Amino acid sequence: MESRILVLAVKGRDSEVIDQLLRRAGHETVICESSAALAHEGRRGAAIAVVTEESLLDVDRTVLDGWLGEQPPWSDFPFVLLATKRAGRRPQEALNFLERLGNVVVLERPVHSETLASAVNSAKRGRKRQYEARRRLEELQTAEGRLTSLNGTLEARIAERTEELSSANNQLMQEIAVRERAQAALAQSQKMEAVGQLTGGIAHDFNNLLTVIFGNLELIQRRTEDEKTGRLADYARQAAERAAKLTHQLLAFSRTQNLTLTPVDLNALVTGMHDLLGRTIGPMVRIDMALDSADPWALADANQLELAILNLSINARDAMTEGGVLTIATGRQTARGDDLTPGDYAVISVSDTGSGIPPHLLARVFDPFFTTKPIGKGTGLGLSQVYGIAQQSGGTARLTSVEGGGVTVDLWLPATEPAGAAAEAAFLPEADAHGPRERILVVDDDEAVRHFMVDCLQTLGYRVEQAADGEAGLQLLTPAAPDLLIVDYAMPGMTGVDVVQRARATAPDMPIIMATGYADMAAVDRVLPSRNVLRKPFRLSELAVAVREALTATA
Repeated sequence: MESRILVLAVKGRDSEVIDQLLRRAGHETVICESSAALAHEGRRGAAIAVVTEESLLDVDRTVLDGWLGEQPPWSDFPFVLLATKRAGRRPQEALNFLERLGNVVVLERPVHSETLASAVNSAKRGRKRQYEARRRLEELQTAEGRLTSLNGTLEARIAERTEELSSANNQLMQEIAVRERAQAALAQSQKMEAVGQLTGGIAHDFNNLLTVIFGNLELIQRRTEDEKTGRLADYARQAAERAAKLTHQLLAFSRTQNLTLTPVDLNALVTGMHDLLGRTIGPMVRIDMALDSADPWALADANQLELAILNLSINARDAMTEGGVLTIATGRQTARGDDLTPGDYAVISVSDTGSGIPPHLLARVFDPFFTTKPIGKGTGLGLSQVYGIAQQSGGTARLTSVEGGGVTVDLWLPATEPAGAAAEAAFLPEADAHGPRERILVVDDDEAVRHFMVDCLQTLGYRVEQAADGEAGLQLLTPAAPDLLIVDYAMPGMTGVDVVQRARATAPDMPIIMATGYADMAAVDRVLPSRNVLRKPFRLSELAVAVREALTATA
């Protein structure tokens, strides 16, 4: 539409001649019948208009003038006016009209075709530049509109992006903090695991020493007739028993020992810990005991229960930075559902007067690695270990706290009846010495322990062979297997479990006793029942009974 040429020539065949001339030159033309028609087509779009002078004189040019006056700033529509040849000067009216048309090229007739073509082409080029200016102006206006819109939303976008960056930064800082806490907890856990392995190894070696000490002291007591010598041996035996208790606590700390549930006098256990607690938590904290006069008994592992109370007491001390009161109470309660099987329970309560725990943290206090202490001040394992001990014992742990008013932890343990005094198994070498002379193989890497067991078993009348490691012991199983195999667990090269598994392949019906002071009980339980495990340090009577029961069960 923008390349069309409008033709207005109302007299004779002028319009047809002009039209043919322009079409032969390759132009698109539109013949208009009046100035109003010219204005109409001009609004639709055209390059130029070729108009004869007489077509615009003495006619109503209102529509045409209106169109010309409505042109946008970029437009100056070009006209090629074919004027009538005059002898004199043009009238003023005609000059005024030409001025209103604006962009006019006047050609007086007769006009040569080349002249007309040249004028038309020149006018079209001018109009094309106008259209190009319009396009660029529109692009500028569009760009200006976008810029205006962007400027209008710039502050909002900046604020939005700032908020996004702030949120991302906060999330990153939180993740960094969580990662640092996790790394600190992992490092502390690895350190505690290493300490646990060390203490477990020390307890193993210590138990071997105590086995020899216990046995020889008992032999001295049984064989001496001197009262003073017997009394001195008894003092040494009591000290050895306290040392044995210490090794049990070390094994409980290293968590290499399964729970051994037996009836425990809670009042006696708590009273016996008073000195240990006093030395551990220091002089800033006063220790009060509120013991139930009914002497509650619980089914629990005494060593693990002592460890739980010690953990709770240390937590209480850390919560009372300015000093305070630690209260340990015992009692008996009845559970009616919830997290416990209905029944009677013995309860140990450990309370402090410290800072307490915020309410929103109470649900997480038993989670592993969760702690309210600063990094490096706690592992987050103490309360989870206490909870685990209570759960494994068939009970539970409950914590109540008022922020600023202290914490109370209740250990609920299955109640039981007081245990009677266990009768010590009789040790009668003179009776056993004349019995059947069964053949027993002892495998232990500790020479002192091995010789002690060999001497005791020979005293009991058994034929005994010995080996210092698993490979040597397995070689003694052929050609004939012994009547009983006694093997240590922790030995270099091959553990007692490995020896048991290979011995089963050679002699599947041979009874086996594992004598150990440190054991991976999960591995032992896979190859032997618990009744065939003899705990170090053991007494002569315990060894004699274990051997007799193993041989009797096989028979």
